[in-house]
Amino acid sequence: MKTGIEQVRFDGRKPFIIAGPCSAETREQVLETCTALAATGRVDMLRAGVWKPRTKPGTFEGAGARGLAWLTEARGATGLPVAVEVATARHVESALRHGIDAVWIGGRTTVSPFAVQEIADAVRGQRGVAVLIKNPVNPDIDLWSGAVERLLAAGVEQLALVHRGFSYSGVGQPYRNSPMWHLVLEMRARWPHLAMICDPSHIAGRREHLREVAQTAADLRYDGLMIESHVCPSQALSDAEQQITPAALDALLSEIRWRSPDGGDPEFARRLEQFRREIDQIDAELFTLLGRRMQIADMIGEEKRANNVAILQHDRWRDIVERVSLRAAELGLSPAFVKTVLEAIHIESIDRQNRIMNK
Repeated sequence: MKTGIEQVRFDGRKPFIIAGPCSAETREQVLETCTALAATGRVDMLRAGVWKPRTKPGTFEGAGARGLAWLTEARGATGLPVAVEVATARHVESALRHGIDAVWIGGRTTVSPFAVQEIADAVRGQRGVAVLIKNPVNPDIDLWSGAVERLLAAGVEQLALVHRGFSYSGVGQPYRNSPMWHLVLEMRARWPHLAMICDPSHIAGRREHLREVAQTAADLRYDGLMIESHVCPSQALSDAEQQITPAALDALLSEIRWRSPDGGDPEFARRLEQFRREIDQIDAELFTLLGRRMQIADMIGEEKRANNVAILQHDRWRDIVERVSLRAAELGLSPAFVKTVLEAIHIESIDRQNRIMNK
């Protein structure tokens, strides 16, 4: 039975499933969980955190390096490669000494170019090591992209991205972290050759939302999932509410539909192309209208400059938002979508008028 780093290829089997406990708590817990996950036949890689960056000190911060030995024992028992989170060069060195197959950089670490560079330097020359990079906790894909560049410059050959959601303070958000799917689509456009793994556990924050997040990822053609699993989630020492048992994971994965990219039906392809041509025409008309709107905003800016009038007119903006929002339902548009579009238009208008006012 082959094990080891040479087995880890994210561009092979699809979907690529990574599963395991949030934290390695005890040898028994790690072995029992990993053995049960392997028995499902659905898992490609096992995971567990041994160094846990907790928000509040005094909570469980991981078993430390001794947990690495439990993971390598689980690999021996299951034949599956194992992965662990790293945040420092010391973590990387310890993981490599234990023969860990893959390491991932967590969202709290990706925000720091210094920390990412330290990890990149630690893996430099380790030709077989696989690295996964989670998105930064804040919605800044330049940081995420910069981390990719640092790891590629270090010569990492097996590299993958993990979408774990972004911190978001807005009301009405059902998940622990906002998916902000559009940012991930932009990241995939930048790095189309890299596998994108979705982490529904950290996006959802609660096990009842895992399936809907995972299915969305599948519908968006992600390359796999990373899901936290524990033999007894209610007793987990970290992130208990988002973990599920191996049996529950097996059931969840059996429900996810991974659809083909083109369907393989010529008639379907013809109809789809017809719809896409219609969308292209509408987009062309839409942006022509937006361009005209901005030209008028420029004219308004010139008038305000000539008459020494402030750019922002609160009453006028409130009237626009109320008028358009009232039509949202009859147009079949969600209030959140309408708000996002209006805010983007407003910001662009203000920026243009600001340049005119101060030229």
